Amino acid sequence: MNLPVTAVWPGAPTPRGATWDGEGVNFALFSEHAERVELCLFDPSGRREVQRIELREQTNLVWHCYLPEARPGLLYGYRVHGPYDPANGHRFNGNKLLIEPYAKDIVGQVRWSDAHFSYKIGHRTQDLSFDRRDNHAGMPKCRVIDPAFTWGDDKAPNIPWADMVIYETHVRGFTMKHPEVPPALRGTYAGLATAPVIDHLKRLGVTSIELMPVHAFINDRHLIERGLTNYWGYNSIGFFAPDHRYSSSGVVSEFKTMVKTFHSHGMEVILDVVYNHTAEGNQLGPTLSFRGVDNASYYRLVGDNKRYYMDYTGCGNTLDLQQPRMLQLIMDSLRYWVLEMHVDGFRFDLASALARELHAVDKLGAFFDILLQDPVLSQVKLIAEPWDLGEGGYQVGNFPAGWGEWNDHYRDTMRAHWKGESGLIGDFASRLTGSSDFYQHSGRKPYASVNFITAHDGFTLHDLVSYNGKHNDANCEDNRDGTDNNNSWNCGAEGPTDDAGINALRARQKRNMLATLFFSQGVPMLLAGDEMGRTQGGNNNAYCQDNETSWVNWELSDADRDFLAFVQRVIALRREHPVFRRRNFFHGSAPEGSLIKDIHWLKPDGNEMNDHEWAHSYAQCLGVYLSGEAMLERDRRGRPVHDDNFVLLFNSHHENIDFRLPVLPKACEWQSVLDTHVANGLQPDGVFQGGDAYPLESRSLALLMQRKQS
Repeated sequence: MNLPVTAVWPGAPTPRGATWDGEGVNFALFSEHAERVELCLFDPSGRREVQRIELREQTNLVWHCYLPEARPGLLYGYRVHGPYDPANGHRFNGNKLLIEPYAKDIVGQVRWSDAHFSYKIGHRTQDLSFDRRDNHAGMPKCRVIDPAFTWGDDKAPNIPWADMVIYETHVRGFTMKHPEVPPALRGTYAGLATAPVIDHLKRLGVTSIELMPVHAFINDRHLIERGLTNYWGYNSIGFFAPDHRYSSSGVVSEFKTMVKTFHSHGMEVILDVVYNHTAEGNQLGPTLSFRGVDNASYYRLVGDNKRYYMDYTGCGNTLDLQQPRMLQLIMDSLRYWVLEMHVDGFRFDLASALARELHAVDKLGAFFDILLQDPVLSQVKLIAEPWDLGEGGYQVGNFPAGWGEWNDHYRDTMRAHWKGESGLIGDFASRLTGSSDFYQHSGRKPYASVNFITAHDGFTLHDLVSYNGKHNDANCEDNRDGTDNNNSWNCGAEGPTDDAGINALRARQKRNMLATLFFSQGVPMLLAGDEMGRTQGGNNNAYCQDNETSWVNWELSDADRDFLAFVQRVIALRREHPVFRRRNFFHGSAPEGSLIKDIHWLKPDGNEMNDHEWAHSYAQCLGVYLSGEAMLERDRRGRPVHDDNFVLLFNSHHENIDFRLPVLPKACEWQSVLDTHVANGLQPDGVFQGGDAYPLESRSLALLMQRKQS
């Protein structure tokens, strides 16, 4: 289009944002307390501001206009004028170019300077001072898009919760070192959709890929000045725009193509989303978007001193979902990603912050009420990180029906058990069977528990068995960052070692933990690269490491290939046997017409556990009989679901134990299916009679299946 534009029409207050209708573009921006709003248009390079258009129309606190000459590709931003009065929550500064909160495409990066702050850096009154410099040269620009895309017959895979296998990964880090991904596509949405990547995930058995934040985000100034970057991306500034750093083409449709490709292979795409805070930080942070558009409407401010922000997130600010327009923005964003981008669900970072009514966490807050009744969002996967950093923010087990939750109790219990801590078998049994103590009371199912051993935040699986302490020196924070509570064990040496015995034990511990994960009831989540021995060199907080520390290494050793084959086999066993992915909790009783309960807990002597034995502080060995014949579940057509009968044996003790196999009413043989003491998991000549002693090696797990009688 030619600039400057010559026609400005009143336009409409809806939809919000910049909307191309095939003839022109409507612009609509909410700001309750603004006194004047200017739309700024830029040349195609984004370096030169060529025109300012004052929005003279305001309807229901939304400022709007229509440009019949505007076309997709137009670069723009806003300047919003009003009172600069931090003590009363207002931080308007018309000298600052702002990213529009509804921008569908954001191009360029912040080039940091003091001009991005509405106050004078270093002034004795800090943020009570006022800065008049123009910051547009260092600001990203919004871009008008044409949303048209050929989706064809694309359909959501709609994987049942109980059948899900989630794979948490980072768009950039997953393919940066992949030798079969074309170099120009590595680290991008297009690279993630290439055949080698898809093939790896399908062979592994992944049903749902969970992407770390892809919303447009800001690299923190303090990281840039230290030569680092915000690699994880939990620093959002645009809730509608896919970040351009992950695009090989620079167009929004690349993300859509990625989603369509995953769908065509039967896999879901879930987004890790950060709706609890923005990149603008606390009162001393920059003015980039929301703060300058209407600080008092978008953020939660301290009631008796609105200069300061309520910080439930640890990131300086918290978005205000009590404000109807802020709540609407989040709901509009979620619906946009489902309806326009076709994603299949969301994992909500620090989800408790979204539930806060006043200061308390309220599971019946407006956000959850609206999600529950929304005809679009109530149909997709919703997963909570069920905590924030505020008082009462830890809410595992308390989210509403229909939500899955990251279960950190599962993570901590399984790590501690396999580390060798005693007295945990009761908690271990609860986590293994779906954490009914957290979820059953509210009518939820085992798949409400998203089980994980590792996630992006913390050690990788390999580092979990290789380091006793964190090694975060590369983050330039004197190793103070990252948790000290890792429940890790280095198996006898800190970091890499040539000791064959230690390396064998580490490999066995990895097999133990992932076999436990995939044989547990609930939804398993695997961290990208854990199936191939990925290490971060002991860094348990690699949020700022956009380098080989964080990138997945695809050059596999023989040991890595063996472990990958083991993980593929364990996931296949889960997929093939519904007894490991039940849709209902165990009853602990025999169904009508059967003498066998659906679950038995066994001691090493083969007898069933009694109530007081769960409290034995020394207990480190446990068996469980899972009856596939007594599942009392039905498939989609109402037919009974039956499976084989299995025994799982767990020994976290440092000594071998002869475990007496159960004797059933019917004569039976037990076939060894898997034993983590063996490098490939296969136990040769593994046929045992009921009552036989199974040689359960130290720190190992065994799975046996009842052989059917002819």
